[in-house]
Amino acid sequence: MTSTSETERPFIRAKQRPPFERIALLLQGGGALGAYQAGVYEALTEANLDPDWIAGISIGAVNAALIAGNVREKRVGKLREFWEAVSTPPLGVPYLKSVEITDEPTRRLVNQTRSLGTLLFGAPHFFTPRMLPPLFWPAETAAAVSYYDVAPLRNTLERLVDFDCINSKRMRFSVGAVNVRTGNFIYFDNSTHRITPAHIVASGSLPPGFPATEIDGEYYWDGGLVSNTPLQWMLDNRPHRDTLAFQVDLWSADGQLPSNLQEAEVRQKEIQYSSRTRAATNQFKYAQMLRRTFREVLGHLPDDLRAMPEVEILAKEADEKVYNIVHLIYHSKIYEGTSKDYEFSRRTMEEHWRAGYDDAARSLQHPEVFERPDNPEGVRTFDYCKKKRD
Repeated sequence: MTSTSETERPFIRAKQRPPFERIALLLQGGGALGAYQAGVYEALTEANLDPDWIAGISIGAVNAALIAGNVREKRVGKLREFWEAVSTPPLGVPYLKSVEITDEPTRRLVNQTRSLGTLLFGAPHFFTPRMLPPLFWPAETAAAVSYYDVAPLRNTLERLVDFDCINSKRMRFSVGAVNVRTGNFIYFDNSTHRITPAHIVASGSLPPGFPATEIDGEYYWDGGLVSNTPLQWMLDNRPHRDTLAFQVDLWSADGQLPSNLQEAEVRQKEIQYSSRTRAATNQFKYAQMLRRTFREVLGHLPDDLRAMPEVEILAKEADEKVYNIVHLIYHSKIYEGTSKDYEFSRRTMEEHWRAGYDDAARSLQHPEVFERPDNPEGVRTFDYCKKKRD
């Protein structure tokens, strides 16, 4: 895919692996906004920054499966095939790429019309409306509590994803979901589970649109109901490793005070699904500073103190690992509105993809991203996508 304005300058390509033990790619949920993540991955792979660990929630889980479930040379193509499939006009109306819409009111109208089409007819190869309303389905069935059938997504995953490749563990793979019965959040991880299409579908089973997904006798909903961002899962995982992490968020925690009801609904979604990524990062910085500080103190303690049970407990938490966390956050345009996460038009998909590519390319132009942090906490964060798009 050809990028635009922001990437006219060549961005940095890693000639050799950055000085980190692990490269992680963390993908937030956000429906149709997920094409942004595909653009980010395209820029990363062009820069020779292939992840060792990929984790996702909801649409992030789908993108993660398309990446981990294919060999490197096919990943961008499979992402492209998926996003073109789900953005195919459901009624066969052609995508007129040559027609440029520049004024905001017209674009808002086009987006709202396309969103209505998604609500009425679904998204091809992703989900379709049920023939009968849920009211007419037998009680105690998953269909009775969902408006859409996600069988097309399962078929698409089986066609585009090699699950043997995921389960070969060449790349660590994690997707989050919520157990409907217990309310507990769980990560299906290829280090502990054999991943199937059901695990990906479960991560994106957002009610009441989509039904709960059954896995081994339990039913699961979209992981975004509890946490829409897999950052904490990666940070809490043991053993800690020096990590260069790319956190790709589809919802921005920063925003403006709403001036009308529609803006209020958009802002509510952004706050809910951004999952306090910044707060989690700041808390981790502080915790890591304590770990590194005690690691230093531990080296100066006499043997009798080091043998104390309390010190032994603290010693298990001490480490000197370092983290660079690169935030890549999609900032939506005003005209996208509250339906931006289910507006699956080809034109908007292309815009999201291009925005992800450009944001990643701009971030990779900064060499400090690849340098090990030397501050007391051993954690540095970067965000070169702060400017709000017009």
